Amino acid sequence: MHPNKGFFSMNGPWLSILIPVYNVTKYLGDCFQSILSQIDSGVEIIVLDDCSTDDSLQQLRRIVEASAHPITILQHEQNRGLSAARNTLVKHATGKYVWFIDSDDALNGGAIAGLREITRQHAPDLVMCDYELWDADGLLARGKKSHHIQSFGGRANVVHTDAELLFSGLYQYGKLHAWSKISKRHLWEDGLQFPEGKYFEDMVTTPRLAVKVSTFYYLNVAWVRYRKRGDSILATFTPKKIEDMLSGVEGVLSLWQQKFPNMRIKTRYYFIRYCIKIYLSALKERQRFNIKFKVNSSENRNRLFHAIGMGRRGLVKHYLLSGDLFRLIKAFKVIG
Repeated sequence: MHPNKGFFSMNGPWLSILIPVYNVTKYLGDCFQSILSQIDSGVEIIVLDDCSTDDSLQQLRRIVEASAHPITILQHEQNRGLSAARNTLVKHATGKYVWFIDSDDALNGGAIAGLREITRQHAPDLVMCDYELWDADGLLARGKKSHHIQSFGGRANVVHTDAELLFSGLYQYGKLHAWSKISKRHLWEDGLQFPEGKYFEDMVTTPRLAVKVSTFYYLNVAWVRYRKRGDSILATFTPKKIEDMLSGVEGVLSLWQQKFPNMRIKTRYYFIRYCIKIYLSALKERQRFNIKFKVNSSENRNRLFHAIGMGRRGLVKHYLLSGDLFRLIKAFKVIG
């Protein structure tokens, strides 16, 4: 099924909403209702079923049949995972902007109108928003922090042109997920892709998307309702997932240093802090799996030092200059 070409302006849709689907029958109604209830005529919706084994495809077809707004359904011939699904979706997108929405999540009211206003007024390369945390039953999770989770460390409601601030702000909070980032489609046109076959794909893709950005806009409004599920892909760890998490930070700093050889200490510190958090998480999960993982071993220590582009002395210096003695003590669990 393809959208009616006359439905969009002569220049095509201003936004492509891209939704990968795999075994989420229970959540599809909420996801699509939240989008269709606020969509405008300049938005295309493309959904890809990655060979679901439940009723997801049939549910999608029922949603399309009942919708007054055109929806394109794509299918993979075999299950290839989230990264491949997103890559296929962006390949078929025609909008000026693309927004990846996970099929078990939903949009809050006013999100699309708010995005359109920002893109009309400022046309930034990248727009970032905040989110809420919901449980599997569609209820707002307990705790104040669940009501509004900040995704970026930087001034809101202004157009930014300082690309180093983008790098710093992303790693200050470490919220690299694709669904809180809306980007111009042309940023994906020169070979940028999600790494097929890997978990934590956003850790790889988001910094490589961001390095291409010239202008960006952060809105401190929770546009997305993120659903935390006990049966989600990342709810449980495996050795493969641990390895993909560790490798997700590798190569990022060297890429950004090509653009900023004299990176600010604070910027470097936020990236170091994020990497330490990742390595501590890996340690915790490996211990749970009883995988031999000696944090003082030269192999793991050197892997961390390579990711952050410095040794123990430089790492300690950045923590001290940032006045973060508490996190430095935690970091020694990794660096020894």
